[in-house]
Amino acid sequence: MNTLYYQATFSLSAPDLKSTPADIGREIAFAGRSNAGKSSALNTLTRQKSLARTSKTPGRTQLLNFFPLNDDLRFVDLPGYGYAKVPEKVKREWQALMDTYLRERKSLYGLILVMDIRHPLTEFDWQMIKWCDEAQKPLHILLTKADKMNYGAAKNILYQVQGELGEQGMDVSLQLFSSLKKVGVDDIHDLLDEWFQAE
Repeated sequence: MNTLYYQATFSLSAPDLKSTPADIGREIAFAGRSNAGKSSALNTLTRQKSLARTSKTPGRTQLLNFFPLNDDLRFVDLPGYGYAKVPEKVKREWQALMDTYLRERKSLYGLILVMDIRHPLTEFDWQMIKWCDEAQKPLHILLTKADKMNYGAAKNILYQVQGELGEQGMDVSLQLFSSLKKVGVDDIHDLLDEWFQAE
């Protein structure tokens, strides 16, 4: 078992690319529509209760939050988007920040896109998928809150999402995940191991 992920600590929140840590080493970013369970997923896979802030008010993450695992490897929690009741100007700022980060951050290796299994492939999700495709970054989808439905129904949605991605020519891996029931934790750990060790 790789205990590296349990060593994650919070280092800083950056409002723009200029304020981020040195662009060296390797980082994996977590994105997702507000309320999709992104913070809960990060806390679950690091075995920490409050590493990433969870909130009953969607849209709390409005900055790039950096979580070093060691001197070379980091997680980044990207701004939640699409649900929060915030002014259009703020949403545009978030969008510009994400776009710049995905295109210009050299140490970014790949992206974990968190989707609520009950509301997959929103407009924002497609935007992130296309950004990753254009930036030629690996992408993996976590279908969270899989405990909210029975296994058969959850599996059907996974196949449906897989099919829609395939129709768009997107080669994206995906899995079921539940922070509550700890479903899929080993799978995401295995993927992170691969990404952090890839040449």
